[in-house]
Amino acid sequence: MESLLAWGNAVYPVSPRISARARERYRVAASKDDTFDAFVLADTLRHKHDHWRPLARPSPELAGLQALVRDRRRLAVLQRTVESQLRATLETYHPAVARLFSSVDRDITLAFLREYPTPERAARVGVVRMGQFLRRHRYRGRVAPDVLVGRLREQLLGTSPGTTAARRWFALAQADQLALLNRQLDECDRAMAAAFHARPDAALFTSFPGVATVLGATLLAEIGEDRARFPKPGMLLAEAGLAPVTRASGRSRQVRFRYAANHALREGFHWWAFNSIKLSSWARDAYTSGRTAGQHYYRALRGLAARWARVLWRCWQDRAPYDPERHGSMLLRREGYSVDHKRIYRLYREEGLAIRPKLPRLDVPAATARRWRLSRARASAPQASCWSATA
Repeated sequence: MESLLAWGNAVYPVSPRISARARERYRVAASKDDTFDAFVLADTLRHKHDHWRPLARPSPELAGLQALVRDRRRLAVLQRTVESQLRATLETYHPAVARLFSSVDRDITLAFLREYPTPERAARVGVVRMGQFLRRHRYRGRVAPDVLVGRLREQLLGTSPGTTAARRWFALAQADQLALLNRQLDECDRAMAAAFHARPDAALFTSFPGVATVLGATLLAEIGEDRARFPKPGMLLAEAGLAPVTRASGRSRQVRFRYAANHALREGFHWWAFNSIKLSSWARDAYTSGRTAGQHYYRALRGLAARWARVLWRCWQDRAPYDPERHGSMLLRREGYSVDHKRIYRLYREEGLAIRPKLPRLDVPAATARRWRLSRARASAPQASCWSATA
């Protein structure tokens, strides 16, 4: 596909379901032929070309970022698979290592497994030896050595010598694989961060609460830089699977979940909504209102993600970073409140957000200032005379 775009050809993405429905317009029989399908697609494009959008050719830098993001996703899946396999192996003969630290894929866990691969060797670890091990590997956790030794002693279980020897070799092999995948994942993260921050839209995506380098790179890679691809916010929501599908016929009307979507983009929006609940009071209130209305967890999270998608679409079209002050004032006006600088200042102070520094006041001439004072006095004069008359 990239070669076709590089040669200057216009490429139109077509869903297989649309192709199947278009075939039924020309032939009722359930037969299929590649030559006839090519004719159907070409003739449909000739008549319905105004409804189809050609695929935009990404820049070489954006194409590289897209490849890094998708390769990192595959690498992360492989890393989680090996971690699960190592955990299952440890549970069969040495469960203390799997439950000693917070996660199996941590470097401190893999180092402990290499030094104490069997329950017999781990049984000789005391408080002093555990403290030396933690200092040697620069442990940054907040758990004391005596607490770790207590966890270790509670989970020390043994098996037969033959099973222990075989499982020991396999566990060390899986630990080496997991350590390699961890290093490759870190290298991929550094390369992806460099490619992401080199794009002009990087600051726009990272200006939102809950969006950092990995999540921002995922959103940018899946959405792209072509503003004409999503002329309306509903099209972005449909691409991300955040807009439901409505089926209406006669008196029946059903609203269903949208399965046909960009799953990577939907997952990115879900993670963004999950992170924003902890960082934004507006997002937390929106999620809480959904749960209070009876929505289950993922439905409320998807609703919050749809709201963020609309805000992102507006900022993305305007090429402007996210401004929480502007967003907050817009929400207040929508609810019918009058907004002034004092209310915005109070809201910012309550949320712990930074206040923009005020611009220096202009030097107004004395004559202009006197004219402003006189205009304000005339505006308030009828009200003052009315009060004086009633008094």
